[in-house]
Amino acid sequence: MKNKVILSIGLLACIFFSRVQASPLLVETAWLKEHLDDKNIVLVDMSDNLQYQRFHIPGAIHLPYSVLNQRTKKGVSLSVGSKQIIHILGLLGIQRDSHVIIYDDTGGLNAARLLWELDILNHKQVSILNGGLVKWILDGHRVIARPVKPVAVKYIMESSARPSPLLVTLDGIRKNDSILLDVRSREEYLGHPRQKRSGHIPGAKWWNWDQSVDFENGFKQKGTTALMSSLKQLGITSKKQAITVYCQSGHRAAQSYFTLKSLGFNNIKLFDGSMAEYQQTVLPLNKGMNP
Repeated sequence: MKNKVILSIGLLACIFFSRVQASPLLVETAWLKEHLDDKNIVLVDMSDNLQYQRFHIPGAIHLPYSVLNQRTKKGVSLSVGSKQIIHILGLLGIQRDSHVIIYDDTGGLNAARLLWELDILNHKQVSILNGGLVKWILDGHRVIARPVKPVAVKYIMESSARPSPLLVTLDGIRKNDSILLDVRSREEYLGHPRQKRSGHIPGAKWWNWDQSVDFENGFKQKGTTALMSSLKQLGITSKKQAITVYCQSGHRAAQSYFTLKSLGFNNIKLFDGSMAEYQQTVLPLNKGMNP
C-alpha cells in the first residue's frame, strides 16, 4: 500500500511538472484574450513608456527595456545580472511558478530580452505574445490606458547562482567552437571601408533578425518552413548544433535567440557584449559578405 501511495504521488508530480513545462513559447492573441484573468499569468508590457501610457493590454504591467541593462565605462550594454533581475521580478509581482507572458510593439525585440533573462534563471513558464501589441489591436481586442500597479513578492530561486550556459562573454568568443550568427543589418555585417573597426567576427554567418518578423501580418513570427529554409542555406540543419548569436548590443540578438528556440534549437547562446565590446579589442574583423 505504501509503495502504491508513493507511486501515485510520483505520478502526480510528473503530471504537474509536464504541465509546468507545457507553456508554449508563442501564444496567440485569441488564447491570451481567453486567459487574461488566469491568476497564474503575469502579463508584461515592454513597449516604450509613452506607448504604455497611451494604451496597453488590460492587466499588463510595464517594464522598460533599459531596466534590464547596465552600461559599462566603455559604453558597452550588458545584463544587470541575475541578482538584479530577481529583484526586478519580485517588484513586478512575478513568482517562481508564474506564467510570464511578455509583449512589445517592435516584433519581439524587447520582449525576447526578458525571456532570455528568465531562461538564465530557468524559469519554467514564459511565453511571448505573437505579434505583440500590434496584432492585439489589429485583432480588435480591448486596450486600456490606466496603469497597472503590481503587488511586490519575493522571487525565490530553485538553486544557488552559477554561470549561465546561455550567456557568452568576450573570453567565450575567443575560444568559440559554435556557429556564430551575426543578426545585424547587411550594412553592419559588410563593414565600412573607411572604418577600421567595422565588419563582422571572422567565421560569423549573416542572419538578419528582422527576416523572422512578418511585418505585413501584424508583426507575427514568420512560418517555420521559411525560417528553417533560410538557416539551411547557411548550413544549419541540426537543431542540436551549438549556435551563438550577436548583434551590436545584445538587443537584436535576444530576439534571434528566441526565434531559434521557438524553432526547436536547444543549444543557443547569446554574446551579451556583442559587437560594441568586440570592436574595442584588437581581435580580427572581416569585411564583406564572406564569413
